[in-house]
Amino acid sequence: MSKTKEPQTHSISSRQQCPQGKGLESIEPLVRSVEETPDPIPTTIKGTMPTWINGSFLRNGPGKFEFGKDRYTHWFDGMAMMHRFHICEGNVTYSSRFLRSDSYVLNSEKNRIVVSEFGTLAMPDPCKNIFARFFSRFQVPKATDNASVNFVKYKGDYYVSTETNYMRRVDPQSLETKEKVDWTQYIAVNSATAHPHYDREGATYNMGNSYGKSGFFYNIIRVPPPDEKAAAEDSADLYGAKVICSIRAAEPRKPSYYHSFVMSENYFVFIEQPIKLDLLKFMLYRIQGKSFHKVMTWEPQYETIFHLVNRHTGKESEVKYRGAPMFTLHQINAFEDDGFLVMDMCCGDDGEVIGDFTLENLRRDSGEEMDKFYNSLCRNLPRRYVLPLTVDEQTPLDQNLVTLQNYKATAKKTKAKEVYMTHEELYDDELLQYGGLEFPQINYDQYNGRPYRYFYSCGFGHCFSDSLLKMDVHTKELKVWRYPGLYPSEPVFVASPKATDEDDGVVLSVIITPREEKSTFLLVLDAKTFTELGRAEVPVNVPYGTHGVFNMMG
Repeated sequence: MSKTKEPQTHSISSRQQCPQGKGLESIEPLVRSVEETPDPIPTTIKGTMPTWINGSFLRNGPGKFEFGKDRYTHWFDGMAMMHRFHICEGNVTYSSRFLRSDSYVLNSEKNRIVVSEFGTLAMPDPCKNIFARFFSRFQVPKATDNASVNFVKYKGDYYVSTETNYMRRVDPQSLETKEKVDWTQYIAVNSATAHPHYDREGATYNMGNSYGKSGFFYNIIRVPPPDEKAAAEDSADLYGAKVICSIRAAEPRKPSYYHSFVMSENYFVFIEQPIKLDLLKFMLYRIQGKSFHKVMTWEPQYETIFHLVNRHTGKESEVKYRGAPMFTLHQINAFEDDGFLVMDMCCGDDGEVIGDFTLENLRRDSGEEMDKFYNSLCRNLPRRYVLPLTVDEQTPLDQNLVTLQNYKATAKKTKAKEVYMTHEELYDDELLQYGGLEFPQINYDQYNGRPYRYFYSCGFGHCFSDSLLKMDVHTKELKVWRYPGLYPSEPVFVASPKATDEDDGVVLSVIITPREEKSTFLLVLDAKTFTELGRAEVPVNVPYGTHGVFNMMG
């Protein structure tokens, strides 16, 4: 892979642009183990809960951080806990259940950690003799099915997902754990992201890795829409899944980590970023007694490569689009405009953030210790990249190919079949005081892959989000919901039944606080004005989570 040829477009990193934290409070209560609430309990409604909201807000995330005397090291390692806020005719009930993954069941039976996770290596059974314990180091560890990241849909069924080859089908009403699903039994990939895309015909698209003698590949997967037979059977169904494009890794021994990908109406874009997985270390990490997150490194000597793929043919463009090194977890949206592909995403300049979220760091004391950790973290900010879709032999060298009005991003052909891009900062300075943003969401059903105006996200004035933001990408203006001591979850947009405007609906977010026991509430904001309509207070503790969806079927 070629090294960086041009200077980055900004001389100040995203971390340096945002204010330093000072006197930050401890958030230790947000990463404590909690009890599940399997039977729905009533909530206390304050304000107004619109009666047209009928369905379930489903959330996922870590909820148990120890077994017996064993403790998990990293926040991602906690056992998956599913949450359901059922909203009907102005009333809300709450329930939660731990995912009965093999990891959870085996750990519970042994009352210790026996399955390795992202940041915690399971130790050999102390009851085994010394020779058995030694040789167990050389066994390839089985991937975890602790699916704690997101709720996803395939052929109309809900699954909870992480980033291994395993998912678990779940009942979105009872939160009952159903069968374990192994991607490798359906298709030649050994993982899949927890952030698939959906088209308007009901098909689902995702990405997974494969590797062998011919190299390391990033694969785009398509799972077809449900058929009538599938609807009649209560079983997992990924039949018909196929790889529609395989993208060869630029560095076969150091492939890139990725968390999501870009989809517009006619294209996919896979972003090969400089967070690298060292495959040699990966093979040796169990022998060395290291956890998985130790094999990931931020290597900014490499550029970012944007791989463009035609959605309909599965063909990868021969043109390689490159840019300065950057780190991205979540894309906001992408759309096509007059021969260009416009991509908006949350980006940072330091990809070492993933390994930093250890429970030791998150449980630091208030004040200097917490400030020091927070100030070391990357800040992610919204950026816009613009890819020219038609680049050929006649395309001139070294001139900006982006001709769209009011766009500041650039793209220059540097040599045959190569374009170097610089981004546009998709924000005004006001955003910086909220610590940058993450967990972006849009009116997905109507605007994913299409020109749009608004997105909703979390502001990060602390290690966990401490504000909710609405951004107008046309004007870069912000609307903000923020109160001291309150920590919101990813905002999810729900359109009103007769919506005509993009932001006609509500935004749902779960709010937790370390300051008071059993004081969680479901917040409902008017999406247009970003003002509070109502809240549903829950009389149990809820930990900080990851991602969620709204299930209209309820």
